Amino acid sequence: MITATMAGAAAATSRSSAQEEPGVEKPEKATRQASRRYRPDVRFGLGGVAIGNGFRVTPDDDAEQALAAAWEAGVRYFDTSPWYGLGLSERRFGHFLDDQKREDFVLSTKIGRILVPDRDFKHGMWKGDLGFNYRYDYTAEGARRSVEDSLQRLGLSSIDIVFIHDLSSDNQDMKEKWTEFFDIAAKGAMPELSRMRDEGLIKGWGFGVNTAEPILKALEVSDPDIFLAATQYSLMKHEDALEKLFPACEEHGASIVVGAPLNAGFLAGLDRYDYSGTIPAGFKEKRGEMKRIAGKHDVDLRTAALQFTAAPPVVAATIPGARDAAQARENAESMKAVIPAAFWAELKEQKLIAANAPVPA
Repeated sequence: MITATMAGAAAATSRSSAQEEPGVEKPEKATRQASRRYRPDVRFGLGGVAIGNGFRVTPDDDAEQALAAAWEAGVRYFDTSPWYGLGLSERRFGHFLDDQKREDFVLSTKIGRILVPDRDFKHGMWKGDLGFNYRYDYTAEGARRSVEDSLQRLGLSSIDIVFIHDLSSDNQDMKEKWTEFFDIAAKGAMPELSRMRDEGLIKGWGFGVNTAEPILKALEVSDPDIFLAATQYSLMKHEDALEKLFPACEEHGASIVVGAPLNAGFLAGLDRYDYSGTIPAGFKEKRGEMKRIAGKHDVDLRTAALQFTAAPPVVAATIPGARDAAQARENAESMKAVIPAAFWAELKEQKLIAANAPVPA
């Protein structure tokens, strides 16, 4: 079983302290909460869906080159999961990161599914020969077992952030029964991850989900640090996050990692929206109008979409995926581009983004 002695120097850095605004007094509770929540010191990372053969096969060489190009471009936050390619994404990430100094990067993975050998298992989202099936386990024992399994697949000695994965109504294995799984996690995985954090085995934990409700519920019943909110904050859809999700996290002192900032490629021009593949009515037209305005201001829409998701103060990082070296480099370069204020102003004037949406300075 994983123990504190196996974490090595991780315990010494198990928290990062939030910086106080000089001259501004904050309520004692808020200050205490903010100072003990782990928030990675990064603004941009690499998500691991495509590296795990999401939607189509990514050859080993392409995956390795994507990771190498991301690193070369300065990316230092890497997010993966046992679910991505049923272990494939973790193995590929670990193979590359094993050559890097552990203190030089932030790594997050997820719990909730335990992988079991199954040569015949196929899944619609993950392509190629998977070799594994899965079962859900949100108990305390399952959480610790999942972390141990991930460390072995990764071949690394520590994980920084652990997200409780896909415990949400949009999970087709659960649907309306997600609350039953949540109750198990509230008694098992959540306190266990808090213990692992306190032991110095991990630095922070939260939920990695595609809907807001589990995050809001977790804030009520437990003590999470950071959430991976996928498909919830993008140029196409962000009002609910601004009105409900972000304020709740800010009050708690927690931060957000934005997953699927391009809506699974939709804002990069693909006719695929999020993970279901169904494009909501009117979204193609909305994207077309955004693209027209972007062209008027000499702005790349994909670049604008990435920068938009990193702008809110509560957002720690945004993590688009990349399938090859070119995509990894393009994403990193997008975060360095200068976008004129007039572009954002016109999007707001045309009511294509919310009036209160933070935009890059």
